[in-house]
Amino acid sequence: MERVTDVTDTTDVTDGSAQSAGRDQVNDYDSFAEVYSAENENSLVNAYYERPAMLALAGDVAGRRILDAGCGSGPLSAALRDRGAVVTGIDVSARMLALARRRLGDDVALHLADLSDPLPFGDGTFDDVVASLVLHYLEDWGPTLTELRRVLRPGGRLIASVDHPFVAYTIQDPRPDYFATTSYTFDWMFNGQTVPMKFWRKSLHAMTEAFATAGFRLSTISEPQPDPAARELFPDGFQDLSTKTCFLFFVVEVPPSATGSDD
Repeated sequence: MERVTDVTDTTDVTDGSAQSAGRDQVNDYDSFAEVYSAENENSLVNAYYERPAMLALAGDVAGRRILDAGCGSGPLSAALRDRGAVVTGIDVSARMLALARRRLGDDVALHLADLSDPLPFGDGTFDDVVASLVLHYLEDWGPTLTELRRVLRPGGRLIASVDHPFVAYTIQDPRPDYFATTSYTFDWMFNGQTVPMKFWRKSLHAMTEAFATAGFRLSTISEPQPDPAARELFPDGFQDLSTKTCFLFFVVEVPPSATGSDD
């Protein structure tokens, strides 16, 4: 998960254009791909909490066509592939994709793509989409969710994890309006390297409404426990993660009678 240090909150109303202009290097994964990937590989919240939870929600994926939206360096793609899925990965960071290619070889098709833009796939291409800790980078989920629904077949699933809203709204004192979509910026620290990041807060209602507006049907909301194997590896962190909110997980489905688009 995010190692948040020296948090500088720049919460505003929904328009964050002025902040973006002033911090155009935020979320630049190309600048720290290697250190982030190394941290993500075996950390408590990624390797023993978030990825196991995503895989548990995905269930039996043998033979399923899965889009890993925001695949990063590919650890989730690799796990899905090893379980028999036919995986395609997309990410906005060329350096992260290079690390994914090194990990995955030619087993997984990888594409440089921005989730804010139309996706380079036909309607109904995939059985599932996984979006692991991705959506909270977006102010407006609408266009992205519409595209993800389009590339899913009828009955297909979007499995997504995001920062839990109860956590995101504590990163400021006094706390911002819970029901307003607001941004916050902070510095991540990786192996002595400081990188500026920007995320967007949304209420639980705003999240579920965005899924519904895009044509998805809510199947599951989950607040899972970490992998028990982490108890001995991370005794202090395990206790904290077992008793406090961290990420929120969704499974939403395209209705079986629906088409990939609204035609």
